[in-house]
Amino acid sequence: MDKFDLIVVGGGPGGYVAALRAAQLGKNVAVVESTHLGGICLNWGCIPTKALLRASELNHQLHNLAEFGFSAEKVSFDIEKVVARSRSVSRQLSRGVAGLLKKAKVRVYDGRAKLAGRDGKAHVVAITKDGSETGRIAAPDVILATGARARHFPGLEPDGELVWTYREAMVPKELPKRLLVIGSGAIGVEFASFYRNMGAEVTIAEVADRIMIAEDAEISAMAQKAFEKQGIKVLTGAKVGPLEKKDGTVSTRITTASGTTDLVVDKVILAVGIVGNVEDLGLEQTKVKIDKTHIIVDEFCRTGEPGLWAIGDVAGAPWLAHKASHEGVICVEKIAGHDPEPLHPLNIPGCTYSRPQVASVGLTEEKAKATGRKLKIGRFPFLANGKALAMGEPDGLTKTIFDAETGELLGAHMIGAEVTEMIQGYVIARTSELTEAELKETVFPHPTISETMHESVLAAWGGALHF
Repeated sequence: MDKFDLIVVGGGPGGYVAALRAAQLGKNVAVVESTHLGGICLNWGCIPTKALLRASELNHQLHNLAEFGFSAEKVSFDIEKVVARSRSVSRQLSRGVAGLLKKAKVRVYDGRAKLAGRDGKAHVVAITKDGSETGRIAAPDVILATGARARHFPGLEPDGELVWTYREAMVPKELPKRLLVIGSGAIGVEFASFYRNMGAEVTIAEVADRIMIAEDAEISAMAQKAFEKQGIKVLTGAKVGPLEKKDGTVSTRITTASGTTDLVVDKVILAVGIVGNVEDLGLEQTKVKIDKTHIIVDEFCRTGEPGLWAIGDVAGAPWLAHKASHEGVICVEKIAGHDPEPLHPLNIPGCTYSRPQVASVGLTEEKAKATGRKLKIGRFPFLANGKALAMGEPDGLTKTIFDAETGELLGAHMIGAEVTEMIQGYVIARTSELTEAELKETVFPHPTISETMHESVLAAWGGALHF
């Protein structure tokens, strides 16, 4: 039985980053991965969807050139090639992760891992492949980074043909003409944007009273308005009836406060949340506690079982790759005896790569008001920004929320072109505990859309210059 200083179960953005950081700190590390290095994010999530969305944005632009003085005839696309490019990007990055782990001398085991008791102070991990045990390894510390999978509900089960999860939605053999997306979180609205940009008729059904419920209500409303302007039908407060399949189509009845809508579509995408991969890990014989399919951990990712840690999606919300990676670093540094700073959830940015993009960090206006603090709120529209106008992207808003007494930046919310690239400025501000005083004095380059960030701060304190 091979012995290591650390075993990481799962090679996704949390697991492989944890392994690399541990190797940097001189640890002898093993990673056990059952499918592809890079996890869901790299292979079936963050990366391939962005490649698809980029293709769909190009398709949209090619059909909307008149504003810029151009015209194009017989614009077309090959969906097979669009998907092939997306998969190629994922393969390239997955091979890159394998190369990084090899360079760091991390041992990678191909198979599924299950806790199998202890050997002295070390946890024993059994590895199986195709149902047969292929070996056992041991280490005093084990990090569980097993991720999560799509949630299913009775009557809305995926079948891989007519009713898709994100996996099937990323590799369509042909473009559906009519599409229903159930759920309006990041996954749902990104696929809605992709397929609408490619020419499909798209309906979004959301059970909550508004879309993108995790975002600031004002931003959510702007996003819905933008989607509807693009031709996406949005139904909120929606109850989707059973899905009935017949002759290669899916029919359902959607009930809202406004009445009922009978819908017939070619495909349905389920985007109704995720559940943690906690099954068959051998947790039953440990002190690990699970709440709603997610492992309970403390601020340093420790479980209730000594030497057993959990990071990423399996450890709960927010379900974001960058959160998983950062947890991996914190976890490993704690194991190595360092004194890392705990991860502060309100400093984790959220990004949605729809058209328009949405990005945020910190408290929404509603949650900020609930704290009882006096607030100062600034808003600056992209319509008043020179770079946005020059790009043909005038629809957008940057919103900042401050504590009126201390100047603390409580939250920042953005919608519009490239806001996912800019939100990090506000993340740095929150992490560094900057106030409005420092942000006011920061020089933003001109002309850039980032100037809306400065102007929003100025607006919160009554000093916006260009609006």
